[in-house]
Amino acid sequence: MNFIYETMYILRSDLSEELLDQTIEKYRAILQEQGSEQIEVQHRGRRRLAYEIQKQREGVYIQMNYKAPGTAVAVLERAMRLSEEVIRYLTVKQEEHEEAEAVEATA
Repeated sequence: MNFIYETMYILRSDLSEELLDQTIEKYRAILQEQGSEQIEVQHRGRRRLAYEIQKQREGVYIQMNYKAPGTAVAVLERAMRLSEEVIRYLTVKQEEHEEAEAVEATA
């Protein structure tokens, strides 16, 4: 069964534009290989971090929204944990849009 997820991750700010694109595409490909659908990637830009992480003061924020089985998230997060480009990541399971709309319609 597929669920809707949102993964936000922060890449090191010292990566070249080409390496940024390659890294983003790598994670998109991992999701596709794991059977994910409706993958949306949003480049949120370079921002200053609230505190220093791994000697980094800035990071490039990337947001991915997708529909996938839970096993895909485990594979994606393992790849991010082992990556030197990723400073931090967080995956949140979203509520189904259909369920949310049905609740609003009945209220």
